Amino acid sequence: MSERRSVIAGVGSYLPGRILSNDDLSRIVDTSDEWIVERTGIRERRIAAEGETTGSLAVRAALSALSDAGKTADEIDLILLATSTPDNTFPATAAKVQAELGITRGAAFDLQAVCSGFVYGLTVADSLIKAKHSECALVIGSETFSRILDWQDRSTCVLFGDGAGAVVVFACNHAAANNGDRGIIASRLRSDGRYYEKLYVDGGPSATMTVGHLRMEGREVFKHAVANIAAVMSETMEEAGVTARDVDWFVPHQANRRILEGTVKKLGIREDRVVMTLERHGNTSAASIPLALHEAVTDGRIKRGDLILMEAMGGGFTWGAVLLRW
Repeated sequence: MSERRSVIAGVGSYLPGRILSNDDLSRIVDTSDEWIVERTGIRERRIAAEGETTGSLAVRAALSALSDAGKTADEIDLILLATSTPDNTFPATAAKVQAELGITRGAAFDLQAVCSGFVYGLTVADSLIKAKHSECALVIGSETFSRILDWQDRSTCVLFGDGAGAVVVFACNHAAANNGDRGIIASRLRSDGRYYEKLYVDGGPSATMTVGHLRMEGREVFKHAVANIAAVMSETMEEAGVTARDVDWFVPHQANRRILEGTVKKLGIREDRVVMTLERHGNTSAASIPLALHEAVTDGRIKRGDLILMEAMGGGFTWGAVLLRW
């Protein structure tokens, strides 16, 4: 029996029009372009306009991905939206996206794993496709973190931006003509709730009846990030029987340049094989991987047959990795 694979048919993204530079930030909080770049590698980020929401950004990214895939909305039977900034406490923002796309069948739900959301979402979609619960899925990462930032806290407000990215994933017979070994090959998901308060939002409907603001112990997050990410990437590659030398492109969560540099050094990945959008996007949480993926596909770096390794770590702590053949 041939293997059922989850293959990415298309990728898309959407970024709000407003650009907030480091110099702009220096006029509202005690910081500077030099300080931010030295510690994070970020120079600017996008900010959602009034009236733009996580849902509206997600719809734009989904339409972009559908166009790239050559698929129509009525072919989609699953929408999985990774976000920590939903439009409402409930229903799921994915349901709103489903309605906006004119889809009336299948399932739509949100997934919350903070910055690891897209990796978690892609893994869940892959599992549902392999279990024959879905034939064609939209996996979206969409965030409006600007709405939960404390703009007087320079340790956090300089890091994050808004945006959305999406992929269309469809079921494909591994032995099908022209498919080769395309698709998701291996993935690993991890979490450790002991570090819950190292990166969190100090509000919520049950605890405070407020939205709250993002809070982070930066040094603690950094300390765990490189070790956790490197370990889960190694496990994922080991499962697939490949090494870092076999990876054509590394598409990581765009959190901090120092974390990325530490990770690639630890695993022996060439720096020119790393897709990096951090400088222009900031940390867009669950949207960062599909945003970077779309850019690298659009500019021709990523080509059919390339081996792609993705990773992310977020609050919880959660972390994970996905290996796929483009």
